[in-house]
Amino acid sequence: MTLDSHTRTRIEALLAENVVVLFMKGDRRAPRCGFSASAIGTLESLGVDYATVDVLGDEAIRQGIKEFGNWPTVPQLYVRGELLGGSDIVAQMFDQGELHALLGVPAPDRTPPDITISDAAAAAIRPALENADEGVLRLAIDGAFSPDFQIAAARAGDLVATSNGLSVHFDLASGARARGLVIDWAHNLAGGGLVLRNPNAPPSVRSISPADAAAELKSGALMLVDVRPAAERAQAAIDGAFETFDAEGLERLQAMPKDTALAFLCHHGTRSLEAAEHFRGLGFARVASVTGGIDAWSRDVDPAIPRY
Repeated sequence: MTLDSHTRTRIEALLAENVVVLFMKGDRRAPRCGFSASAIGTLESLGVDYATVDVLGDEAIRQGIKEFGNWPTVPQLYVRGELLGGSDIVAQMFDQGELHALLGVPAPDRTPPDITISDAAAAAIRPALENADEGVLRLAIDGAFSPDFQIAAARAGDLVATSNGLSVHFDLASGARARGLVIDWAHNLAGGGLVLRNPNAPPSVRSISPADAAAELKSGALMLVDVRPAAERAQAAIDGAFETFDAEGLERLQAMPKDTALAFLCHHGTRSLEAAEHFRGLGFARVASVTGGIDAWSRDVDPAIPRY
């Protein structure tokens, strides 16, 4: 496939307008593949300004960016108009400090995190390591502070933390998120499992009823964010002030102080929970999802709102 001049001009314009551009599946608030989510997590860890381009919403860009940089997959990260590569290369550059230097960010702290592994957790982990043919215990913690344990090969640049006679390998970003981490074991109906207590993780998303959200909105105790697109809001919307993800709304929200109280609203409560989890991953400490969405708001708070 040959890249047409119109698509080339569009891509060049995007690169000229932004120092850092990530061509990805989805966007920064809702990545739609694991590789894109990984790249977003890396950029968020750096704390730099960046633009994203959702290739799933533009077939010409989706195919054209592969031809433009002679790179067959997405995501692709560009800095000052130059292609760096996909998520694996970006993560490697981050771990080695190359990305920090390129973007003028202070060199990363390579001090291994202080972690605590309880006796019960150590007793559960040791047999798994002994039965593995090779590899080390790795723990990845993504931007939403979700953990992923693996037994895999050690990598150059790993941060290695030791507790209770066990070593845990972290990549650079995960190591920063793991400082003060406690790994324990808890019994449950399935028999038991590892439990992580991470002091760096934002508080969990709380559920808030429409009635409580309406009261807190009226008193100014929270900001309501309607995550539905304009077409849905035209069918039904609350009678009051709210923010949206339209136009500059998302950027305005992301720039707010991290202690801003945000309550997210959608149709039935699914998309609002996803949005709240995303903002929690960005470091916002007071996020909530309105249970039942605007459908429940119509039923419990304002019957004048149409149900659809």
